[in-house]
Amino acid sequence: MTIREFKMPDVGEGLTEAEILKWYVQPGDTVTDGQVVCEVETAKAAVELPIPFDGTVHELVFPEGTTVDVGQVIISVNVGGDAPAAAPAPAAPAPVAAPAPEAEADEPQGRQPVLVGYGVAATSTRRRARKAPAGSAAAPAAVVPEQLNGHGSATAAAKPLAKPPVRKLAKDLGVDLAAVVPTGPDGTITREDVHRAAAPVAEPAPAVTAPAPAPVQAPVAVAVTAPVAAGDARETRVPIKGVRKATAAAMVGSAFTAPHVTEFVTFDITRTMKLVEELKADKDLAGLRINPLLLIAKAVLVAVRRNPEINAAWDEAAQEIVLKHYVNLGIAAATPRGLIVPNIKDAHAQTLPELSRSLSELVATAREGKTTPAAMQGGTFTITNVGVFGVDTGTPILNPGESAILAVGAIKLQPWVHKGKVKPRQVTTLALSFDHRLVDGELGSKFLADVAAVLEQPKRLMTWA
Repeated sequence: MTIREFKMPDVGEGLTEAEILKWYVQPGDTVTDGQVVCEVETAKAAVELPIPFDGTVHELVFPEGTTVDVGQVIISVNVGGDAPAAAPAPAAPAPVAAPAPEAEADEPQGRQPVLVGYGVAATSTRRRARKAPAGSAAAPAAVVPEQLNGHGSATAAAKPLAKPPVRKLAKDLGVDLAAVVPTGPDGTITREDVHRAAAPVAEPAPAVTAPAPAPVQAPVAVAVTAPVAAGDARETRVPIKGVRKATAAAMVGSAFTAPHVTEFVTFDITRTMKLVEELKADKDLAGLRINPLLLIAKAVLVAVRRNPEINAAWDEAAQEIVLKHYVNLGIAAATPRGLIVPNIKDAHAQTLPELSRSLSELVATAREGKTTPAAMQGGTFTITNVGVFGVDTGTPILNPGESAILAVGAIKLQPWVHKGKVKPRQVTTLALSFDHRLVDGELGSKFLADVAAVLEQPKRLMTWA
């Protein structure tokens, strides 16, 4: 029996971990090269992972709900054609003959971009072997990647087992790893162990006072993915991870890095709403999704063309302003996993029907939780539609790396002075937040006024284009 191991790949740019959301296979199942075997959630999105070889599933190393570091083996497959002796249960990590303390310390400097689901070639990431003392257990010869090494020196063996990200977390929280009770595979200290040590009152007593062998305890360290309140509990703690964790960090960084300025404009959008209805009835646009957001997006693209300096980025390292001659239009989307901002590549070059298709695809993919990391990278300008929640306006925070973001408020029928008389008109408020390092008050005001002017008189979509 020949066993090949598949490691958690880096499915984004420099991501260090991912949570296993769902297994699509079980031990004993036959898999083929390219078949999706699981879905994982990174700090950016949910991603499906294909297996890169044929065979029979031998073991699922981690159960669903486990957060796994990039580079760890998550599934093993029998590729030798012989049936496995026994199908290990997927509920907990399998014990190994000899732990590999501080394996990550031997990784090459920097991680190379890889194809999603296929990991890095063994020749480029194989870690140097550690010298094993006489009598130590060795890994089975049939295992293809050299994952299991012997114990190191007496000094290394006495050192608490924890990966570099966990060690950094412990240092940041002021936790002594020597005093932490490990619950990970083979006595490895996990992130949850460090958090438990930092705030022991918040954890159940048995997890601290009655540690069990690592393979049994491992499931205890799995973070709960949904709020769970027992009885009449007055508080519920929800782990911050995945997309929500990344969004929180990005928003804090943006809020305290870029000096935000927000301006508002309230105007009559009645003509645009009438145009939406006319376009819906146009047989040339049959089958396309026509809504106010489509024309708002088009108005933004027209305003960017008239005010190109608004479409820029601040390069802190080079101390340069980077003007973008293309628009990757981001659309903020609320999903069960948190707020994400996928973007439409080269939206400035799309016709109205093309833009409609792109928006529909973007929204549908986000709702299904299938937005890829690539779809959320490289944005230049963002629209967030808070009006769908009945909100009049807001002060949006910039998407990191962008110079401006437009919030669209609810469109409501209100009394409005029209042609010298008070009449019921469709009215809305736009809010533009911009980075004052890049955009001064005049530029920000002109851009916002142009967006409103196009939506107030939509014929400018032609005259200004």
